[in-house]
Amino acid sequence: MSDVFEGFERFEFDDGRWSRSVWRMGTGPAVIVVHEIPGLHPGVLAFAREVAASGMTVFCPSLFGEPGRPVSRGYGAASSLQIACVRREFNLWRGGRSSPIVDWLRALARQVHAECGGKGVGAVGMCVTGGFALAMMTEPSVVAPVLSQPSLPVTAKGDLDLSDEELACARRRFEAEDLSLIALRYKSDWHVQGGRFSRLKAEFGERAELIELEDADANGYRVIPPHSVLTLHLDRDRPDGAGMAAARRVIAFFRERTGA
Repeated sequence: MSDVFEGFERFEFDDGRWSRSVWRMGTGPAVIVVHEIPGLHPGVLAFAREVAASGMTVFCPSLFGEPGRPVSRGYGAASSLQIACVRREFNLWRGGRSSPIVDWLRALARQVHAECGGKGVGAVGMCVTGGFALAMMTEPSVVAPVLSQPSLPVTAKGDLDLSDEELACARRRFEAEDLSLIALRYKSDWHVQGGRFSRLKAEFGERAELIELEDADANGYRVIPPHSVLTLHLDRDRPDGAGMAAARRVIAFFRERTGA
């Protein structure tokens, strides 16, 4: 751990099945930022700080990896292997069902909404957690789902990682409560092929705001090809570029839906 967590407050959240560390910052309605592979790295925390600076309370759970550790090829490979071979909280391979850890995230959303108030809770998942925000919609407090480079299921690029019942619940809530989602990806990203975004559009129509970026919109980070829209590949040196516009859109969406 290092000063990458400066200004954050850490606590443990236990839903009765799993206990995980969560880092909190800010005031206002709650937004849950669920990290990508390899873990809760400095790039995820940088985005979380921007959410907090925009008038919301951000919550960053650590689901896998080493909190605060910078990204590297070796760390990413080790984290991926751990999730694939060891961790039972995640459903990587099959579509039509969510990961068990989503239940823990729903419980966290319920608690932080009670603490922070507002119209509801925003949630963003990234990479293997990208679809979690949509599956969380069975928790009534969740009102602003964002799917950043949603990469699961691995073997079915046009499927979604939630059950038919969870999907139906999200569709009902979108119509009844006038809600919507945002999904983001780089067009070249083989982890998030166009079929998954086509499926989101087919299921949710105009209530699915799909943001697709070109490789040229990414920064110079080359450890992996363009993938991490809101973190590793976000080009902060081009404030008027498409990448920063996408990040600002996500934060504005959270503010609007949560009542910040």
